[in-house]
Amino acid sequence: MTQSPRFIHLRTHTEYSLLEGALRLKKLPDLCKAAEMPAIAVTDTNNMFSALEFSVTLSGAGVQPILGCQVDMTYQQAAPGEKPRTPASLVLLAQSEVGYENLMKLNSCLYLDKGHQLPQVTIDELEQYSAGLICLTGGPNGPIGLLLQQGQLPAAQEMMQRLKSIFPDRLYVELQRHPGEGGQPEAEKTTERGHIEMAYAMDLPLVATNDVYFPKTEMYEAHDALICISEGAYVDQAEGRRRLTAQHYFKSQQEMVTLFADLPEAIENTVEIAKRCAFMAYRRDPILPKFADDEVAELRRQANEGLQARLAVIPHAVTVEEYQKRLDFELDIIEGMGFPGYFLIVADFIHWGKEQGIPVGPGRGSGAGSLVAYALTVTDLDPLRYSLLFERFLNPERVSMPDFDIDFCMDRREEVIRYVQQKYGRDRVGQIITFGALLSKAAVRDIGRVLQMPYGQVDRLSKLIPVEGVKPMSIADSLKEEPRLREEARNEEVVDRLLTYGQQVEGLLRNASTHAAGVVIGDRPIDELVPLYQDPRSDMPATQFNMKWVEQAGLVKFDFLGLKTLTVIQSAVDLIKGEGRDLHIAADGTQLYDPPTGAVNEINAIPLDDIPTYKLYAAAKTVAVFQVESSGMMDALKRMKPNCIEDIVALVALYRPGPMENIPTYCEVKNGLKEIESVHPLIDHLLAETQGIIIYQEQVMQIAQVMAGYSLGGADLLRRAMGKKIKEAMDAERPKFEKGAAENGVPPKKASEVFDLLEKFANYGFNKSHAAAYAVVSYQTGWLKANHPVEFMGGVMNCDIHLTDKLAVYFEEVRKGLGLPYVPPCVNRSDAMFNVVNGELVYALGALKNVGVEAMKLVTAARRADGGDRPFVNLFDFARRVDLKKVGKRPLEMLARAGGFDQLDPNRRRVFDSLEPLVGYSSAIHEQKNSNQVSLFGDAGEDLPEPRLSGTPDWLPAERLSEEFKAIGFYLSGHPLDDYMPALKRKGAMTLDEVMEKARRGPFLAKMAGVVAGRQERKSARGNRFAFAQLSDTTGGFEVTLFSEALEKSREHLETGAKVVLTAEATMESDQLKLLARSVGPIDAAVADAGNSSLRVYITEAAAVSTVATVLEEARAAAKNASRGEVLMYLQDPTLPGDVELDLGQYFPINPQIKGAIKSLDGVLDVEEI
Repeated sequence: MTQSPRFIHLRTHTEYSLLEGALRLKKLPDLCKAAEMPAIAVTDTNNMFSALEFSVTLSGAGVQPILGCQVDMTYQQAAPGEKPRTPASLVLLAQSEVGYENLMKLNSCLYLDKGHQLPQVTIDELEQYSAGLICLTGGPNGPIGLLLQQGQLPAAQEMMQRLKSIFPDRLYVELQRHPGEGGQPEAEKTTERGHIEMAYAMDLPLVATNDVYFPKTEMYEAHDALICISEGAYVDQAEGRRRLTAQHYFKSQQEMVTLFADLPEAIENTVEIAKRCAFMAYRRDPILPKFADDEVAELRRQANEGLQARLAVIPHAVTVEEYQKRLDFELDIIEGMGFPGYFLIVADFIHWGKEQGIPVGPGRGSGAGSLVAYALTVTDLDPLRYSLLFERFLNPERVSMPDFDIDFCMDRREEVIRYVQQKYGRDRVGQIITFGALLSKAAVRDIGRVLQMPYGQVDRLSKLIPVEGVKPMSIADSLKEEPRLREEARNEEVVDRLLTYGQQVEGLLRNASTHAAGVVIGDRPIDELVPLYQDPRSDMPATQFNMKWVEQAGLVKFDFLGLKTLTVIQSAVDLIKGEGRDLHIAADGTQLYDPPTGAVNEINAIPLDDIPTYKLYAAAKTVAVFQVESSGMMDALKRMKPNCIEDIVALVALYRPGPMENIPTYCEVKNGLKEIESVHPLIDHLLAETQGIIIYQEQVMQIAQVMAGYSLGGADLLRRAMGKKIKEAMDAERPKFEKGAAENGVPPKKASEVFDLLEKFANYGFNKSHAAAYAVVSYQTGWLKANHPVEFMGGVMNCDIHLTDKLAVYFEEVRKGLGLPYVPPCVNRSDAMFNVVNGELVYALGALKNVGVEAMKLVTAARRADGGDRPFVNLFDFARRVDLKKVGKRPLEMLARAGGFDQLDPNRRRVFDSLEPLVGYSSAIHEQKNSNQVSLFGDAGEDLPEPRLSGTPDWLPAERLSEEFKAIGFYLSGHPLDDYMPALKRKGAMTLDEVMEKARRGPFLAKMAGVVAGRQERKSARGNRFAFAQLSDTTGGFEVTLFSEALEKSREHLETGAKVVLTAEATMESDQLKLLARSVGPIDAAVADAGNSSLRVYITEAAAVSTVATVLEEARAAAKNASRGEVLMYLQDPTLPGDVELDLGQYFPINPQIKGAIKSLDGVLDVEEI
């Protein structure tokens, strides 16, 4: 920048002006340098989200940051009954630290205590926090400009005088010129003269701004689409939406000088303002509230007392002296780094949570490596038992804040946060903001919508964008990788526009919300350190700076994480206690272990050497077991055959891309199939636990310490450099490592080999502290499943009670995997949640689809209204005792479909069809109760006639199952293939169980039948379509892969709910069944020629003979050419000495549909196909 600047931009909008600004903050220094502009103001709309990041980034690049904000203000109160007036905008710029603090206060005022109003400040708030701020009047959309547009000159003059008094010598009259194709915007033309005349009359300086939203004029159309996304409008919409011009780009100094050639002082004043705004926001050291007068002494007292309490009950991994030595070492480091207060604060809220019975995880992340944390009961993992390193958590050679990640029960996490607010003050505790970006797939969908493209076309284009890991590939990379996307763009102009706009807006910020776990605690009101934001969905303020920058501002983050597994464990323990047992007592009364004193129902006190638990792991019976429930994990468990907690720790660390290639070696060495490989005698003992493989980051550190003489702090720095591939650091460390190894007698070649080995494994080595903590939680769930299976599965299903897909998997495990007894949904036996009664899992009414737990609590509350558990007698009794109008008709329909009323009336269709009169009857009774209009001689409703129930016959068996499926999400009382099984057997079809058994002996071509549950289509790298289809038969669920040829022939048969027969290549890979379909067809066609069979019909009344005969005659008339069989009926009458056999003397068509129709008839007990 060779010459003095003539113009400085004072009104710009970065991506932090959500769905409005398109200047990317990281590129702002380059824009300024290209324009030879030594300073710039960022004035995002109604926020300071970027303030500290902007200040640090720009100043680091040699550009002066001017901290500002475009603030909406209430300039006119709406009359009673009138719509709220559109707020006016002002630009505020911080001159000094006082101005910056006031700007933060005003930004907090925009959101706090505003209810659901749009963010805006009042003129009084503006006056209260005006010191140290320069104000620009806002141009045509400022309070002066809006009043001038309304022809209210006196009011405009009054407002100008008010602002002048609020900002003496700090008010500038802002002028804007954004000429478009049709000339200057009307609002700018009609207000400019009024602004200038008032400025001269009141002796106020003028200032020129360009309201910048995008870097170059070429981005105008894409930015216009971005505005439409924000407003829910369309690009071609003529009225009712905001429009800018192509002139809102980052203009050069010369362009602005030319544009305001008639008002040079307005240009010069931009430089004058820049000189007046010299303040830059800065990083602060961490600021914490003071926990105690002498925090060092308090921490030592609590830690030493806590260690003694621990050592009194735990098995000692080392001597007491070594425990004490480690504790003193950690305390010295914590004190030296100034963090005693942090440990005390964390320990305090964890103690409080545990005292309230809130489940807290045993640890998470590197914090589990601290003995001080273990002594304070912040963690429940003995770091010496697992050889965990404190330096991995807190390194004296690299000063950074400690960071405990604390897992709380998902349902009660908020209680702990409320406690922290109460203890330190609500104004000193806040959540942390986080931002969602407009990634490629979302950009395509959003822009496609505002371009009014057909939904199907936009959906197809979005799905063509590949996904890398969990994030979609960028649009630019997708165009390189996906030829069909390029072809779509070439063939259709609107698609080309969509993808062009998408690339221009991709990565911009879309929305703000709050961080899932982060909470900051300050020693003062936090709005003195950062501006605040209010998420409409939360009652706790959040910082306007994100997680990275809020810490740079001096606030310390504490992570309050919600871990569902802790809720599962607590739910299971509660169900065990509900059965009248303690955790250490099995269902048959056997004592499982001897609990320590005071830890009778503590999950952390269970033994870690339970044989049934390791048998469960080795057999991979780990559905719903934390961390090991995926098919890949199950495969690894079968190969590993774990028999100690260290194996689970290793597997948690190994099962990730990269390290998992070492799982076969680990398993082979562990099970004696392969010799352990020596790396070097000096360090082999460090790798013995992991079968000679470097798995953990801590092992990298220990090897550097033992072989090359590093301190553990220095070894942690080496690990970080290797893990982050910092070449300069690694180049400096290699000779240091080799020199230290040489001093320990290691030859240079071997030292270099070990360094290379460390470099490889450090790249994907896992934090052992985290692996150990999560392995313990996994073991706890495995122990519960092995020793309390009914209660464990009840706890699991309670935590996913609204996720039907998961409930289907879990119930399959209950029914087939574990063979546990269960009770189907029943208004007389079920609770709103899953429960265990007398060893049986009772299905939850609240688990039915579209029902809700709260609605079902009305049912269970009525059942227990008299202090006991009084079953409902019939539907009328149910209607009298439960206010069915409050429950709602839809939940009642689901109860009827699921068989919830079977004890009151087994005809589900009659119940379903009678709900409307039953609800009316119930409503009348409860209205009478609520109005105290009770009969003199009886209870409410006794004088009301019972409604007539529907006379409709029950659903046919297939219909009954279909309705049940609608309510439950899977088949509970039977399966749609039940009636097809005899015919399928005659056709040579096998069940899933039979296929798996045969496939274990070798691959073969299987014929199977199933009901389609779902289908997902994909495209291969070559562009060929393939699919995964999920099906079920009477023995379980399975997945079939279909490649392109089979998929094209079979697609029409693979709709959800369809019954199909398929042939598939069946193979077993690592005890997992793989099915590759060759053909799929409809089941009815497949069994139509299944050959002759006969039916045995068991009836309970003679009248059923004629109804059965009628169904058979109708079937014979309708299917004259179908194969036929004998039908025998057996009358079962208790007054007769035995069954009476009745032969109709004719042959009839026999198929699953006829069999189902007979089953549904009154008086028919059962139907067998022979």
